[in-house]
Amino acid sequence: MLSVHSLSKSYGINTVLTNITFNLNADEKAALVGPNGCGKTTLLRILAGLESADRGTFHFNPPDLKPGYLPQGADLPEGLTLGETLTRLQGNLPGLTRRLEELSSALAVAPNHARLQQEYDDCLARIQLASESVGNAPAILAGFSLDNLPAEIPVGALSGGQKTRLQLAGLLLANPRLLLLDEPTNHLDQEMLEWLENWLRRSPCAVLMVSHDRVFLERTADAIYEIDPASHTLKVYPGNYSAYLEQKASERERAQQEYSDQQDEIARLTQTAHRIRSNAHFRKGGKADTGDKFARGFFANRSLETLRRAKAIEARVERLLNEDHIDKPRDSWRMKMEFDAATESGRDVIVLSDLTIGYDGAPLLSGIDAVLRFGQRAVLTGPNGCGKTTLLRTITGQIPALSGRLRLGSAVRPGYMAQEQEDLGADANALESLQRISGWNETETRTFLHKYLFTGDEVFTPMNALSFGQRTRLSLARLVSRGCNLLLLDEPLNHLDLASRGQFEQALAAFKGTVLVVTHDRYFIQRYATHLWQINQGKLRIEENLPTNQEKNDE
Repeated sequence: MLSVHSLSKSYGINTVLTNITFNLNADEKAALVGPNGCGKTTLLRILAGLESADRGTFHFNPPDLKPGYLPQGADLPEGLTLGETLTRLQGNLPGLTRRLEELSSALAVAPNHARLQQEYDDCLARIQLASESVGNAPAILAGFSLDNLPAEIPVGALSGGQKTRLQLAGLLLANPRLLLLDEPTNHLDQEMLEWLENWLRRSPCAVLMVSHDRVFLERTADAIYEIDPASHTLKVYPGNYSAYLEQKASERERAQQEYSDQQDEIARLTQTAHRIRSNAHFRKGGKADTGDKFARGFFANRSLETLRRAKAIEARVERLLNEDHIDKPRDSWRMKMEFDAATESGRDVIVLSDLTIGYDGAPLLSGIDAVLRFGQRAVLTGPNGCGKTTLLRTITGQIPALSGRLRLGSAVRPGYMAQEQEDLGADANALESLQRISGWNETETRTFLHKYLFTGDEVFTPMNALSFGQRTRLSLARLVSRGCNLLLLDEPLNHLDLASRGQFEQALAAFKGTVLVVTHDRYFIQRYATHLWQINQGKLRIEENLPTNQEKNDE
């Protein structure tokens, strides 16, 4: 289906990919993993024909195969309506039918025209695909909850989550034999995640996907392709995410053992060489020197032989320290996130009484009665567009409640992380964005940003040039710098790589304050949530005292 051989890519002096080689078979589902910035998106863009490689080749089988590509950010024609966009995404069957009629008339006049015949055959094949797409449309649109939206709604009026779902639905409607998916699970709620997982498992198409959703990888991946950020090379691990973790753990254990064995060998050989040299010195000038001429000659020859042995051993040590040297295994460079000690607040941190929220008199949620208490970690879930972000914005005072009462407890210091990072400042770079809220000098700010993987001149990169992962890490850096005791987080895991997700979760688990987080990451919910706030059909239902995986493991 896809064969990649020795693919390499650099941007100036920065190497991104080196000798990337792999084969993706029909029906195989492979996940591309690695830290943010290691080249995953670049590789997908090269395979999608949007960028060119510096060296190497890749081939599709059949050669005319056109992969379906889903970029990270929404890339839809804002000026069209939903109906017009769907018609385009489905292959524009009416337009193709008209073109086939035109070609048929032209061939009746010139039946031996090779170019017209080729275009006619191509158009016929596209009509067949478009017909299949139209037949699959109801199930796919329903799976992404797009079937109840009016066809005349402008695409520009859709939410970010709806745009992502529309783009993904359009990709599946095109029925490609190869899918290149860059973060397909972002903005999908749990029901849609499960629908997509089932669709991918049943689909005969090959898939190469970038994802940091651990449950999604566990359920869909047949193989894990890891890009090493140090060597910029790719290694294939057969099996799902659990199998990948086991293989990585075995690799690390083996590497640690090989390193320890070599260190022991170096110490042993060094000690042996030192002892041999001491013996040679003893024979040459010590008590073994009897003054007898013959004896002196005998001991001199023995000393030379002993010294040669010592030099041979020392040469072996030199090789072990240089050309045969085994580096000490070390963790890849990770985000170093740690919340400051949270100051105490009142026991009731957020109190909602008969609250109604929404926009311009149109309620999204009503009759909300809830209390979030100090130290609780609550996850806010529900379908896309049900009002989760609206509730967070109401709590932070960005939009007014329509009715009811909302109160924050005494000494509560809230910190809000927006889903789309719109609070970063479009006119700023990472350094300026953090300085605006911290008041630190440049040295302090750069040191702090280094913990969030901003190095060198990256701190001066304009906001619109930062990757999605960089923007998320910057948002977290700004949040930590403020020293809050109430965290209101809207999809904080989106665009974070696996290592950064783990570090974020570890920091959040150690945080002694209160957390209300919007997320659909099932691994995070199972492991860290103590309370579940579920929105369904305009109402909020609360499930309390959830046993986290950590507590289950302790029992």
